[in-house]
Amino acid sequence: MTCAHGRPTAAELIAAVAEFLETDVRAGTAGQVNFHSRVAANALRIVERELLADFDDGVDSALAGIGCVDEAQLAAAIRSGQLDASSAPVQTALRALVGRRLAAAHPGYQDE
Repeated sequence: MTCAHGRPTAAELIAAVAEFLETDVRAGTAGQVNFHSRVAANALRIVERELLADFDDGVDSALAGIGCVDEAQLAAAIRSGQLDASSAPVQTALRALVGRRLAAAHPGYQDE
């Protein structure tokens, strides 16, 4: 990953803040602040994984195969009835999109 400003990269900065929240803040807090530090660290880890992902996961080709450029266009086409959500090509695109989200939010779940 290239960075316009050198090092540390955005992903490295996010990882450092997440580490601080997961260690120092959690060790020094209790109750609601402790819980919120866990939530914040988890959110940062998701962003970190999204920044580091190569996104060669088949989403773009699956969307292109049904004439869509992104998830928003796919959703609009399904809502309008232009695409049938139960068709095999649409299901393939939806599975790819969900797999991408799971890979960022819950690594390993997309393989189940």
